Amino acid sequence: MSSNKATWRKRPNKAMPFFHMQSFADSHESRLHFPLKQMETPTKTSPDDVGLQPYFPDTPIMRYTKARYYDRMGIIDGHVGRIVSQLKEDSLLENTFVFYFGDHGGVMPRSKGYAYESGLHVPLVVRIPENFKHLVDHKRGARTDGFVSFIDFGPTVLNLAGIAPHKELDGRAFLGEGTSAVDLATRDEVFGHADRFDEKFDMVRTYRKGSWKYIRNYQAYYADGLQNNYRYRQLAYDNWRDLYRVDRLNPVQRQFFERRPVEQLFNLATDPHEVNNLAADPAQAKRLADMRRLLRDKMTSINDLSFYPENRMVTAALEDGVAFGRKNAKQVSRLSDLADLALQPFGEVQAALGQALKSKGVLRRYWALKVCANFGDEAKPLAKAAEPLLKDKNLMVRVRAAEFLGSIKAVDPMPTLYGVVNTAETEQALMIAFNTIVFLRDQIGHEYDPSKVKLKFNKGEVYRRVQYLAGTEPNTNY
Repeated sequence: MSSNKATWRKRPNKAMPFFHMQSFADSHESRLHFPLKQMETPTKTSPDDVGLQPYFPDTPIMRYTKARYYDRMGIIDGHVGRIVSQLKEDSLLENTFVFYFGDHGGVMPRSKGYAYESGLHVPLVVRIPENFKHLVDHKRGARTDGFVSFIDFGPTVLNLAGIAPHKELDGRAFLGEGTSAVDLATRDEVFGHADRFDEKFDMVRTYRKGSWKYIRNYQAYYADGLQNNYRYRQLAYDNWRDLYRVDRLNPVQRQFFERRPVEQLFNLATDPHEVNNLAADPAQAKRLADMRRLLRDKMTSINDLSFYPENRMVTAALEDGVAFGRKNAKQVSRLSDLADLALQPFGEVQAALGQALKSKGVLRRYWALKVCANFGDEAKPLAKAAEPLLKDKNLMVRVRAAEFLGSIKAVDPMPTLYGVVNTAETEQALMIAFNTIVFLRDQIGHEYDPSKVKLKFNKGEVYRRVQYLAGTEPNTNY
């Protein structure tokens, strides 16, 4: 049974085992979409008592938002307590494993939707029932430093139920037969990723080993703070960006709105908020290379399909992504090699990039342009080679050519992009093009003329971009 009224109490047979999932929205991101006038209503948590991350400006809006968020989490605690009480009333508590977790990090700015620990690291509490404690060798109240991913939940629940997880199932059981507290404590590696969130595109991959975190930004020229209409309905986002625009942020606080390094390396033991990038530190050169290899090996093992533009994935891989990945594993690996040219000095890869720009392979031209955009002004010597691609037969190659050449101000990219959005036939192609338009307008300063756009498709996330670019995106916060 699936509905907002679903409950184990409606089982036709009270002896029937059950699996119950309950979500609560009281701490959802939307609960921080309040109008400015709301700040006249005091929070239970004092804004003066909250601690702010170093990347946040210390403002009344930011403090009130975080205090309100703490209040909302208190409400969630009450909901969970009532569920536990109901299980106890029904004499089921000591027969039931209870998993309590969030579906992402917090919902303050720079958390949900971003590949920092504030977005990836979630709370997880598991209550072990008395009648099944023999399946688990953890002590009650114990904590573990071992890493668990969401993909481990399925195998774990099956294992606790005495069902062998299928070999094709992602993840590893962390409780039940064949697992131990000692084994779990040794699990110190985890993979993370971020791609499209609503209408905002990116490609970020992360790898953690112990307290070290490696981030690979495949489109490093995009700022983290690139417009996402839903995110910016939160006053704290707007407040933060407004201060950036009037140059009232320190260097750490500015990072969110500026282009990123292609690689980032953080020591979370000393830098839990990921603001001090050690990737260029000579003392960390070996560690950087090791983390880079670990991430590459992981992406290769899963045939990471984000090396294909989303419009291509939808048409070719949506029906069976695993089979598509296996069939195209060699191509994925070659595209990954091409993307990794961004990790080397430009002078050493200029010739290879020049050849890739002339390749007969659409995806090689596509990725060569993205690598050029990552190099930015360093890649100006390749501008002439890239200009013919503004008229490429493939629309997505045109978008990337406009993106690269527009980002270094070699051409006005907008005429090319108007042509793409006026002829694109799919929602995904339109969204990719509009993402580039927003980047070039907001970060680089190119002018956008909405009268030049005559869309064949204007709904959903595409409509969000159209609203934003036209200055008509509704904001009820003020």
